[in-house]
Amino acid sequence: FRLGCIVGAEERIDRMVEHFIIAANLGHDESIQGLKLCYKEGKVSKEDFASALRGHQAAVNETKSPQREEASKAWQRQKPREQKK
Repeated sequence: FRLGCIVGAEERIDRMVEHFIIAANLGHDESIQGLKLCYKEGKVSKEDFASALRGHQAAVNETKSPQREEASKAWQRQKPREQKK
């Protein structure tokens, strides 16, 4: 994603979009927002945007598990205790 931002600043839009798509397919949320903006500006085709959305959702679904959710809940319960110290 960051590399996409760098090449985007250099106005290399095609390369920026490629990097955003790669990051989206790995589950990076900000890259989806960047692609959405590019889509609205006509820099990404509807098919490419839809494909990136599907890839993003698949990556997010892959990281979900009951163990991760329980660990996240435990972490959230632990945070308030640490802040009180």
